[in-house]
Amino acid sequence: MVLNYIWIAFFLIGFGVALLRLLQGDLLIFSQVLTGIFDTAKTGFDISLGLVGVMCLWLGIMKIGENAGVIQLFARVLAPFFARIFPEVPKGHPAGGSMVMNFSANMLGLDNAATPLGLKAMKELQEINPQKDVASNAMIMFLVLNTAGITLIPTSVIAIRQTMAIDQGLQNFNAADIFLPTLIGTFISFAAGLVAVAWVQRIRLLSWPVMGFFGGFVAIMAALWTWLHGYPPEQMSRLIGLLGSLVIMSIIVAFIAVGAWRRINVYESFVEGAKEGFGVAVQIIPYLVAILVAISVFRSTGCMDYVVQAIAALVGLLGLPTDFVPALPVGLMKTLSGSGARGLMVDVMKTYGVDSFQGKLAAIIQGSTETTFYVLAVYFGSVNIKKTRYALSCGLFADLVGLVGAIVVGYWFFK
Repeated sequence: MVLNYIWIAFFLIGFGVALLRLLQGDLLIFSQVLTGIFDTAKTGFDISLGLVGVMCLWLGIMKIGENAGVIQLFARVLAPFFARIFPEVPKGHPAGGSMVMNFSANMLGLDNAATPLGLKAMKELQEINPQKDVASNAMIMFLVLNTAGITLIPTSVIAIRQTMAIDQGLQNFNAADIFLPTLIGTFISFAAGLVAVAWVQRIRLLSWPVMGFFGGFVAIMAALWTWLHGYPPEQMSRLIGLLGSLVIMSIIVAFIAVGAWRRINVYESFVEGAKEGFGVAVQIIPYLVAILVAISVFRSTGCMDYVVQAIAALVGLLGLPTDFVPALPVGLMKTLSGSGARGLMVDVMKTYGVDSFQGKLAAIIQGSTETTFYVLAVYFGSVNIKKTRYALSCGLFADLVGLVGAIVVGYWFFK
């Protein structure tokens, strides 16, 4: 519903500003707006079509990993950590397993598998909820961590960047160079959400499972920092791209190897997942075209420039650099709509270039933030929760910290 209002506002405000410019003597403004609408509709379709092959490939590989039991392996590794942060969930309760499986699927980029598992977890948490119309502590922790969850591989973002790089004529472009910055950004958001909810619920985070989880991640990031910090930004970017490509390729080979070792039909599993990938890529066409057309009206009439300039002026008054501002609307939109934020990300990459700092930062923000309003509406709505208590405030706090963290990380790696 919120996205509906935003979509209408883009058109109405854009039309009003165009009329003002016409009255001021700009006789070409409506021709420019109409040309932008048609060009952007074609761009949205071309991008979605370019995603088909990549999504078929990736979801095919992910289906191999799913059938080979990789998600179950992640679940076993994460089980002690989840037992600590969900003290109200009885040991061995089905909800615990569903939550771990949901987070494992999200970490691996298996959105299609993660959502059903998340809804299943909510249903099981509702069974042990003493007040059926009020969100329990476990539900709130689950929802906030879900909206701020760690993503190991931002699959769709990488696929869109690769497709746009081809359209922009870039040679030897490595779309995975945002892999490590996005991972760090999602971890910052995840940590903020966990600390916020734990503070409200008075959960003691100083325990071996939690410290082990955070300590392991920080140790990995410290090792990478020790390795990378001495290089200039251009060489650091190349090394990050190499690392991202190596990790992703290693996961692909590992999934296939584990599948072969467990004697599953790897080929048939890939085809099954690829069919889902085709459906996902085709499904986003109307959403992407719709939001891109509305953004085109907003931008071609000058409204987007006014918004960006106003934010840049405010940031400049604080004495901060302003070259991150064009990517900022991606993070603001992401709390409301994933498709809307995706459209804004594409718009930034189209305007500034997919390999620009603004384009890279928009990709990092898109990959490290989540659609908080949508997730809360769908998950709580599935079990008829009316009173969400502090879930939204903690979720938005995690989004804000994650957005700031993504900007800082973007400067750290690419400036």
